[in-house]
Amino acid sequence: MEILMTHADEVIERAHSVVAALRAKREREAERRKEVFGRIDVGKPLPMPNRGIQLSLKLQ
Repeated sequence: MEILMTHADEVIERAHSVVAALRAKREREAERRKEVFGRIDVGKPLPMPNRGIQLSLKLQ
């Protein structure tokens, strides 16, 4: 018995394949970002002084 697909079935099947392809691409990109940004070492924040500091402004 041969099952014929209607136009709606074909559209739904194509939509499912597009969604699957986009999901795979998004997962690959997420993995790549995790790999790239995982290598960036975030250091400790710089210490803030307890009181204000007057900086010299030497123009020459």
